Amino acid sequence: MTVSIWRYSHLLLALASALFLTIASLTGIVLAFEPMQNAVQPYHIAGSEKLSLSETMVALNSSYDEVLSLEIDANDFISASVITKSGESETIYIHPKTAEKLGSPKAQAPIFQFATNLHRSLFLKGLGRFFVGLVSFLLCLIAITGLFLILKRQGGLMKLFSKVQKEYFELRYHVIFGRLFLLPIIIIAATGVYLSAEKFSLLPENTTIHELKNAKTEVDLSIEASELPIFKTIVLKDVKSVNFPFSKAPEDYFEVSLSDREIYVHQYTGEVLSEIQYPFTVLASRWSTLLHTGQGSFLWSVILLLASVSILFFIYTGIVMWRRRTKNTKIDRVDKDECSHIILVGSETGSTFGFAKLLKQALVKSGKSVFLGKLNSYSTYKKAQHLIVLTATYGDGQPTTNARKFEQLFKTVQATKKVQYSVVGFGSLLYPRYCSFAVTVENLLDASPYFEQTIPLYKINNQDERSFLDWAKKWEEKTSVSLKIKFPEKKKKQLKKNSFRVVEKTDLNKDDTFLIRLRPEKNIQFQSGDLAAITPKQDNFERLYSIAKIGDDILLSVKKHKFGICSPFLSDLAIATRMNIRIKKNPDFHFPRQAKSVVLIANGTGIAPFLGMLFENIGKIPVHLFLGLRTKKSLQLYSDMLSNARAKEYVSTVNIAYSKENQKKYVQDLLKDNIKIISETLSEGGAIFICGSLAMQHGVLEVLDDITYTELKKPLSDFEQQQQLKMDCY
Repeated sequence: MTVSIWRYSHLLLALASALFLTIASLTGIVLAFEPMQNAVQPYHIAGSEKLSLSETMVALNSSYDEVLSLEIDANDFISASVITKSGESETIYIHPKTAEKLGSPKAQAPIFQFATNLHRSLFLKGLGRFFVGLVSFLLCLIAITGLFLILKRQGGLMKLFSKVQKEYFELRYHVIFGRLFLLPIIIIAATGVYLSAEKFSLLPENTTIHELKNAKTEVDLSIEASELPIFKTIVLKDVKSVNFPFSKAPEDYFEVSLSDREIYVHQYTGEVLSEIQYPFTVLASRWSTLLHTGQGSFLWSVILLLASVSILFFIYTGIVMWRRRTKNTKIDRVDKDECSHIILVGSETGSTFGFAKLLKQALVKSGKSVFLGKLNSYSTYKKAQHLIVLTATYGDGQPTTNARKFEQLFKTVQATKKVQYSVVGFGSLLYPRYCSFAVTVENLLDASPYFEQTIPLYKINNQDERSFLDWAKKWEEKTSVSLKIKFPEKKKKQLKKNSFRVVEKTDLNKDDTFLIRLRPEKNIQFQSGDLAAITPKQDNFERLYSIAKIGDDILLSVKKHKFGICSPFLSDLAIATRMNIRIKKNPDFHFPRQAKSVVLIANGTGIAPFLGMLFENIGKIPVHLFLGLRTKKSLQLYSDMLSNARAKEYVSTVNIAYSKENQKKYVQDLLKDNIKIISETLSEGGAIFICGSLAMQHGVLEVLDDITYTELKKPLSDFEQQQQLKMDCY
């Protein structure tokens, strides 16, 4: 069965039951407080479950004129119907050892009565009960189809609880909370179905009919029931209720309901006159009630409360996902055969379509005619000059729903002219088959004589916007077509601005790079790896720079760009100049104090946070730095700090590659020469940090992936899931 069938089943079931599920969830939230409220009442006596029924009977008989019945509820509160010494009839909570009155049962609060009736029958009696039972059944199906979709998305059962790919909030937490509350929701739904079936007599009859033995007629009427051996062996934890004999006549008896059976006991001999084991339906009904209502368990009531809240959250996020998916995947009605640029998309959630639409807008602004479609609609395009494929990968390397027909179509549709092509893969390094389907598409196009590659396959991790802009820049340089892609402004949390003073700044080196040291005017908390958000006076756009913390100061490594705005602004700052900076916490990129070893990989100004991290290595764990620079003179900017770190044994090895010297070498080449360090760091649970350009990141990741496969027999994604791979590239 295809993913689309499961998805549409999940969607249709949710839409059909959304209103009733909303009512059931809201009332479920209210009702979850009732067992919590009951559980904290002071009627439970610690250790009472170990007392024998005989001990409680002795206490009751000595304290009251007559005892009619005894009952123990799910909270282990013991209530008794008694006639007091003064002749009054009462139902009270008692102390099981002394029979002291602890309180009286209270009627259900009006709000809980209202919520119970609405929850059970929608105030429609039998018809309402039917709808509630039906919705419970639909909720079971929704949970099952949702589980299947999560399994497909995560890549199988073994990866069900692996890290979820970072996408927009509603989608990501729909998956995260879906995994977390799957079991409680299935329990709520299944028990709701069972209780509804019981109300409509759809289950086997569970009536218990006793056949009494012939009891002895000659008995000692002076024997107290509490002295009978059978009551001394029954402990209160096994007792549900006891109905005392109506009179002292020998033919009247005790009716005792236990956890698993019901017995009738002769009040003078202790003989069991009849015993019936409860059938499965009785036990199932009892457990269904407890699991559905939370009676007797404060913790389970809290879980039911959270599960009810989560259902409302799933309804909201599901609607957002549905609207976003349908909105993003609407296809233009332009004539495909009249367009010079064809964009085909493979997207499971609709997110990739967002990138495609921005690309189309940029191409249209450059005067190009553009057709935007799904990979499933692949066809011939009479005037096509460029084909751009943007595709995600679903689950364990599979095509997305709207791209699953592409391979077959590509083999059957005969191209009529030669076309330039470019493939962009969207995925997450959390998954072993990272951008696998994009690789498949690339290979198909590359093998065809009708398609000529514009630029190599470009992979984008976690829908990173900077990576997409980097691809656009490369494509723009190759085709000479201007791509002015602008992502919509996101609502950002307004971070507090702090005042800093320039205390040190180096001259520009041969690479137009400099170091600038900034001291906060007030004491603030930050770490190496956090980000400094700087807004130059010339515009209102923040730029992010990775921080090195040196003492209490910020140290930034900046390359001055000739036509830039922020880097010239920083380069022109004089000593003692004050400026406002927002500090953006980046906890995923902090030096790990508990790691056995650490590898730091950087190129150019990406070394900045590592200059601070080295001096955080107070424990002197093995730290290996791999740095890519242009020339040997480029190193002079950082040589003093690196020498100091070496002298203090904060860094074990420093490996440097120079890309503009006689023997051109890049940082990824250093990794190939130090496979043992990389493999040992990962196998021992150490961490690898990468900071620098996106181009460097792509090259490094390919090398790391090769190393983990060949040396450790594992994909790189396994180590990212274990938080051993940390990246901050731009």
